[in-house]
Amino acid sequence: MEKTRLQYCTICEEEKHEGIHLHTLFICKDCEYNMIHTEPHEAKYRYYVQKLKNMNQPQLFS
Repeated sequence: MEKTRLQYCTICEEEKHEGIHLHTLFICKDCEYNMIHTEPHEAKYRYYVQKLKNMNQPQLFS
């Protein structure tokens, strides 16, 4: 079985093999699971919201 290449997760800031692409962001499978199972009243919820705001930041290509 061929492994996919490592990609940088926007949430945990680690390189992972599996995850989803959400607009311009890559979110690893672990972070996706944690985000889905976090309630709005939990402290971690605000962290995820801040990280997802990066989706609207323009990317600079050189």
